[in-house]
Amino acid sequence: MVLWKHASQLGKFPLTEIAWWWIALGTSLSWLSLVINALAWCQLLRWLGYQFTVNNLVRLYLRSNLLKYLPGGIWHLVDRLKALQPHAGFGTALASTLLEPLLMIAAAALWVPLGGWQSGLALVGVIPSLALIAPIREPLLHYLQCSYISQSRGLKFNQCIDLAINIPYCSRVGYPWQPLLSEFIFVACRFSGFWCCVQAFTIEANLPTGKWLVAFVIAWTAGLVIPGAPGGLGVFETALLILLEDQVPKSFVLVVALGYRLVVVFADLLAAISASTKHVSLSLP
Repeated sequence: MVLWKHASQLGKFPLTEIAWWWIALGTSLSWLSLVINALAWCQLLRWLGYQFTVNNLVRLYLRSNLLKYLPGGIWHLVDRLKALQPHAGFGTALASTLLEPLLMIAAAALWVPLGGWQSGLALVGVIPSLALIAPIREPLLHYLQCSYISQSRGLKFNQCIDLAINIPYCSRVGYPWQPLLSEFIFVACRFSGFWCCVQAFTIEANLPTGKWLVAFVIAWTAGLVIPGAPGGLGVFETALLILLEDQVPKSFVLVVALGYRLVVVFADLLAAISASTKHVSLSLP
């Protein structure tokens, strides 16, 4: 709500012709980031042992992505789970749905060290990646499966342990390097779209790009994992304000956050429309 109450702030920063080009570039990069994220999801499914027609999977991903703005903020995941289940089986479909956010968080955290030592925060950046090592990943995935079954079926958590164990899926011993690399590029592309908004509004702050990057990835991760409004509305912006409170004027941060939010929503809309022009069939290649 704080963000939209300050929407009038945009009028105080008139956009020049060059600024509009920055906005257009930011929108294009945000759209591209969605495609890269969809390809990372395809690689995750391939890593789990299942291959589909890549174009159809990308279309499914982009089309369903718009559902994250519905109340609950999980309907894009539910839609993908339902679409995959008849072809890959419930276990693999659920595993891919649960592992994807973990990959995104790990990839985002790997960018944190680029902001410098930051009183040891740089070391924290590698910790989420350790959760993808098989001895940690498999118990964590089992826990998440139990949580999902508990919530979706209205059962107590301990009643779901045996059910989760009996869910067949292609358990892997190795590390998902390729999907993680793709998610790493996705986060870079996502930040590039954000940086275009910073340039569009000519924010003059004595803040290195690395600091902007760290603030962005932490705020973006917070919007991904903390329950809030659909699509992470409000969480990302609030986290960004807190992280940059003593470094950039609040009005500037609000303008950039609002501008970036509008760019992202428009990119999501374009991606969903482009992916909905053809019926999606998850046939094997």
